[in-house]
Amino acid sequence: QERSVRLRRWYELMVENKDELARIITAENGKPLKEAQGEILYSASFLEWFAEEARRVYGDVVPASVKDRRILVLKQPVGVAAIITPWNFPSAMITRKVGAALAAGCTVVVKPAEDTPLSALALGELANQAGIPAGVYNVIPCSRQQTAAVGEVLCTDPLVAKISFTGSTATGKILLKHAAGTVKRVSMELGGHAPFIVFDSANVDHAVAGALASKYRNSGQTCVCTNRFLVQKGIHDKFVEKFAKAIERELHVGNGFDAKTTQGPLINEKAVEKVERHIKDAVSQGASIVTGGKRHSLGKNFFEPTLLSNVTTKMLCTQEETFGPLAPVIKFETEAEAIAIANAVNVGLAGYFYSQDPAQIWRVAEQLEVGMVGVNEGIISSVEGPFGGVKESGLGREGSKYGIDEYLELKYVCFGGL
Repeated sequence: QERSVRLRRWYELMVENKDELARIITAENGKPLKEAQGEILYSASFLEWFAEEARRVYGDVVPASVKDRRILVLKQPVGVAAIITPWNFPSAMITRKVGAALAAGCTVVVKPAEDTPLSALALGELANQAGIPAGVYNVIPCSRQQTAAVGEVLCTDPLVAKISFTGSTATGKILLKHAAGTVKRVSMELGGHAPFIVFDSANVDHAVAGALASKYRNSGQTCVCTNRFLVQKGIHDKFVEKFAKAIERELHVGNGFDAKTTQGPLINEKAVEKVERHIKDAVSQGASIVTGGKRHSLGKNFFEPTLLSNVTTKMLCTQEETFGPLAPVIKFETEAEAIAIANAVNVGLAGYFYSQDPAQIWRVAEQLEVGMVGVNEGIISSVEGPFGGVKESGLGREGSKYGIDEYLELKYVCFGGL
């Protein structure tokens, strides 16, 4: 109950300070202020959720097979949890992990991304104000040069019992190797390569709206952003035409603090270069630029929202995650073909599809090799839903009633001689 009360107070302080916290996010990573405000409320909701879950960590009494024994199952906190978070959601990726850890009774050491340490420190200040004891929520900011060394220490120190990481698959694999030495509990939310399938039966206008939200939120820099659009032959041309018009009409590149802005800058020069490389490769193999395609006139890290058609599965943008404002469209003919293309990757975080055929909805939802499916919906993240992937997209789940289990150990107690 004490943990629940403190987490609830932390939640309230986040809501009270939402505008300041949002400004910090926009200053740190460039996302539009409206999106940053949305992230803060989403972040705070995890503290509220786990404040409630803290009091629902139930064990079990299991019927024994012999008369003189009783079997109990207890749930206990794993211990110190190291929390390593990315720059694209510098607040939400912390609270989604830390809320669960603190609710379970663990203490945490947070290593925020080197690009966005201020959000983590601001949350620490509010944690202090909420009465969370010193030493329970700890933050270690570090430079890009020191990131690998700090990550290794967190993963190898025997005092750390648990690692929770959100970031690239490549980095996740390195951390897993480090954690193996002391057989730590691990949660990994790694890279995605989300397919967005639009079937002939879909409501095209709804699909376009979902595509816009799914692809261009945070300028395409989210783990669950659509990376490959698969559109069935019968509605392909109509979808591409409407999608291009929606991009040109509704998306505005600019400073994150400008109220009109929907697309802020990318995080750094390296991110811009990757988008450019993917576009150049696709065009060299026959893809067509429908809209966008180059750096924005604002310069530096700003890039035009881009739509490509005539895309094939041999192009780089359909083989690896772009993490930028690039939407490549592949035309397909049959449901089986779409599922085969969608599943022909080694990751599986999120997947989306639009259809009005109930039988098809069941088939495709079950066959997509991803941890999360959006059916006629482009935004699926919520505090109530279990967030996580399959294949090389990760281990474990965050949020939901399942999220707290990642920070608990089961202890079997056998009472004999009764």
